[in-house]
Amino acid sequence: MARIFCVANQKGGVGKTTTCVNLAAALQQAGQRTLLVDLDPQGNATMGSGVDKRALARTVYHLLVGLAGLDEVSATSPSGGYDVLPANRDLAGAEVELVDLARREHRLKDALAASATQYDFVLIDCPPSLSMLTLNGLCAAEGVIIPMQCEYYALEGLSDLVNTIKKVHANLNRDLKIIGLLRVMFDPRMTLQQQVSAQLESHFGDKVFRAIVPRNVRLAEAPSHGMPGVVFDKSAKGAQAYMAFAEEMIGRMKKL
Repeated sequence: MARIFCVANQKGGVGKTTTCVNLAAALQQAGQRTLLVDLDPQGNATMGSGVDKRALARTVYHLLVGLAGLDEVSATSPSGGYDVLPANRDLAGAEVELVDLARREHRLKDALAASATQYDFVLIDCPPSLSMLTLNGLCAAEGVIIPMQCEYYALEGLSDLVNTIKKVHANLNRDLKIIGLLRVMFDPRMTLQQQVSAQLESHFGDKVFRAIVPRNVRLAEAPSHGMPGVVFDKSAKGAQAYMAFAEEMIGRMKKL
């Protein structure tokens, strides 16, 4: 059975898409059959996977509104080897159209049910807002991976996200839980970041992943080449951190 996880944070620019793309590629390299679902109308995870969002006949939008099946929408990342349910601007229209549809919060969950034995991991890249798209992601997932920077404002945003997850758990998805927090764009030279990192470990304990992703230029360059960072430059510190994170994820899933 596929393990389905959301990569979510209501704060923008915290590395959700970078985490999703690189974790998908790292899991695929580790021998795990992986599907990446791009739920952001910007389509950054799609482009970062090497799939041209401008040339798509079918996207995750068509899947959510019932105009296409999963096999018709799915594409394969040419560099990462994992499968992608791609997105482009069409997805913005789904926000309005989903409101009138039956089981509107569960459209993605229903669509993914057909692939339960096809994949080992399904990763959902959510937009940076609590929208109908994000709700679909949270309702389809068994757990949430939260990438966050070790900064003061990120801590404030984290409390909002935890409250959102609690509400979704209580009202829409009883299986939903926080899998873990991933520290990203980390600079060990900054005292504040070390202090926030220590606060996270103190408050959340083993919910904080041991892997820490440092600030890394090669990770930032990779999307412009349409490649995950772990493929673009395997020797980069950021790529190695995501490879370690993938191994940690696989280890955690064996214990659950």
